[in-house]
Amino acid sequence: MSKEMNLFEMVQAQFDHNAEKLNLDPALRAFMREPERQLQCTIPVDLDDGTTKTFTGFRIQHSTARGPAKGGIRFAKDETIDMVRSLATMMTWKCAVVDIPLGGAKGGIIVDPRELSARETERLCRGWVRRVYDFVGPEMDVPAPDVATNPQDMLWIMDEYDTITRSRKPGFVTGKTVGVGGSLGRTEATGYGVIYCVREALSRLGIDFKAATASIQGAGNVACYAVEKFVQYGGKVVAVACWDSNAKKAYTYSCEKGIDPKNLFAPGTLDKFGTIDPQKAKSFGWKQEAGDAWLKKEVTVIIPAALGQSVTQDNVNEINFDSVKLYAEAANSPTTLEADEVLKEKGIYVIPDFLCNAGGVTVSYFEQVQNNMNYYWPKDEVLEKLNNIMTGAFKTVADLAREKKCYTRDAAYFISILRVAKAIEGRGWVKPKK
Repeated sequence: MSKEMNLFEMVQAQFDHNAEKLNLDPALRAFMREPERQLQCTIPVDLDDGTTKTFTGFRIQHSTARGPAKGGIRFAKDETIDMVRSLATMMTWKCAVVDIPLGGAKGGIIVDPRELSARETERLCRGWVRRVYDFVGPEMDVPAPDVATNPQDMLWIMDEYDTITRSRKPGFVTGKTVGVGGSLGRTEATGYGVIYCVREALSRLGIDFKAATASIQGAGNVACYAVEKFVQYGGKVVAVACWDSNAKKAYTYSCEKGIDPKNLFAPGTLDKFGTIDPQKAKSFGWKQEAGDAWLKKEVTVIIPAALGQSVTQDNVNEINFDSVKLYAEAANSPTTLEADEVLKEKGIYVIPDFLCNAGGVTVSYFEQVQNNMNYYWPKDEVLEKLNNIMTGAFKTVADLAREKKCYTRDAAYFISILRVAKAIEGRGWVKPKK
């Protein structure tokens, strides 16, 4: 990505590129490339020391054409409104590509969550709801966990909404604790969904899963469950990279015999921010390497599963293109435009982010359905439904890419853009020229 282009501009450029190829009506194109509604708010929070601190929060609703807006809320000290805009836009395409009846939104608060106590975090969550509740709700906009937020935060958010509205609306927020409206299988959903797509891609490439190896950037929820499912299918994960919040730098932990997911999930291996304990890693026989070593491994599959813009024009050529056949974007926007061009030129099979990591929002949709019915499915049923949706969505994208002889990312965009455009036109919001 060029230094002049922020992430929202990059997302718009990807949309423009595909809207041009689709010959999308100019009026539709102008409407779809911008969010429908943008809210920035100030949130005063009483701290434990008796002082008050004001935080800045956001809620961006990119599209409600296909259904209520859907998207997580992030806590990050470097959060920006453009980051939230970009993620809200990608949520629109994500819900459309897997064909669930939801639109796209995203929320964020500029905060370092490590600096807050549990009670301060609760006050911040409740304060955010008080600022946005006029514009959200189970039929309008449904939040969920994202970076540095969790099921407990969602319960506080749900409870504050219930208190304000004097109702019980568990479907207002997803990613809740099981037993208080949460869905079984939600924790595993994104990581498992990534590997369902990887499984289908390897099959199309004629690669036996049991002969496949992978290197993963990230050690959070998505990455850990991706490791678990990859190993369950018989593959081997040889490296996992993470940010060490104590050392303030990234490390790669590698193991030629393969990283055992049981060790990854063992008590004390990971903190809640996805930092691997170096001593635990050493006890498992994992080798500590430089933070960028994960990208250089001689593996079949590369999976960026951390934050965005991690693979750029400066490091993309460090990928071992002699061995790597598949690049699965588990993170949101992990690949810059320039790096993406390199992947195209090298003929790497790419599973684009808004397809690859759509398992989370799919099970969030399932959670809403279960909330509405007040009837909850067993975990096996949730995961079976997730597998069916992810497999079907991948097949639709892969078949179109083969039929049109186009890049998989373009095929995914074609499908999403046309589904959203059809809804906008059908509602009469925009009337294209005939």
